[in-house]
Amino acid sequence: MKLFMIAALLAVAAAAPSSYKKDVKAPSYPAPSYSAPKYSAPAYSAPAYPAPAYSAPAYSAPAYSAPAYKDNNYADITVTSQSDVRNLDGSSQWSYAQSDYTTRDESYAQKKFQGKTYDSYGKESYGEVQGHTNKGSSYYISPEGQKITLTWVADEGGFQPKGDHLPVAPVHVYELPVAPVHEYVLPVAPALPYKRTGLGY
Repeated sequence: MKLFMIAALLAVAAAAPSSYKKDVKAPSYPAPSYSAPKYSAPAYSAPAYPAPAYSAPAYSAPAYSAPAYKDNNYADITVTSQSDVRNLDGSSQWSYAQSDYTTRDESYAQKKFQGKTYDSYGKESYGEVQGHTNKGSSYYISPEGQKITLTWVADEGGFQPKGDHLPVAPVHVYELPVAPVHEYVLPVAPALPYKRTGLGY
């Protein structure tokens, strides 16, 4: 009976018309047409400002005057004598004298002496080398009025100046300390007691 009822319900459901429509088309609407608004461009005029008038400042040019001093001690110094001799062997000699009594003379010469030599490989050896020597003298008066005479020699012994105005290193006399003399007295060993025995000792 139950099976019959279920079969009847299925038959009624299959025979009932369906209200679902499969083919449904969307309605078509015409596209709206808009016209662009018409605005008139605003008319602006530039403001009429008068240009400012600037006048250049009135500065007077500075006036510079030459310094009012004159060195009377060394005014109008001129060279009274001058010489310069150059020789083919590398030696030379030159000198000059001025109206303020300043003088100077120098001479250069080549000299052979014993010194260090190096070969093309940098190996050091000791032998005869040729060097440049110089000697000369100079005389002038200092601003303090001191008459200064300087003589010098420059050779394998270095630069050796001489002059009364040059400072002299102080000479220190060192006295070597003397070790004190100590007298040592050697102790004397005590005498052993002598004892005679029957053997004649």
